[in-house]
Amino acid sequence: MFMGYSILKHAHEGSAFVSLMLFITRGIWMMTAPVRLQQRWVKVAPHVVDTILLASAIALVWQLGGLETLRTQNWLVAKIVALLLYIVLGSIALKRGRTRRTRIVAFVTAIAVFSYIVSVAVTKSPWGFVGWRER
Repeated sequence: MFMGYSILKHAHEGSAFVSLMLFITRGIWMMTAPVRLQQRWVKVAPHVVDTILLASAIALVWQLGGLETLRTQNWLVAKIVALLLYIVLGSIALKRGRTRRTRIVAFVTAIAVFSYIVSVAVTKSPWGFVGWRER
């Protein structure tokens, strides 16, 4: 292994948190001070963080068994599908939404999808917290 599982997991979790905080910050600025979104760091930092997030996710899946893991662990597939939805909603919220209302709805929905992704990761179930039961 080129990097320990624990280190990768912490890098993944940490970058997910930073990614969410950057998204929330940009969403608030979209609603209150759109000119702030034009700052260079605001355009660059999320891409750097999201690259670390994606690279650590790929490395974790690789360490867990690669594509075979995706075939047997449907919670990982649920996370990937939800991630694609989150990306689309985030794009609508911060760039492509034609009206302020559309952007706000996409922003709130994207945060809900992110919460679902976290719940799937915590419960290791595609149902996330909806299907979570104490054992």
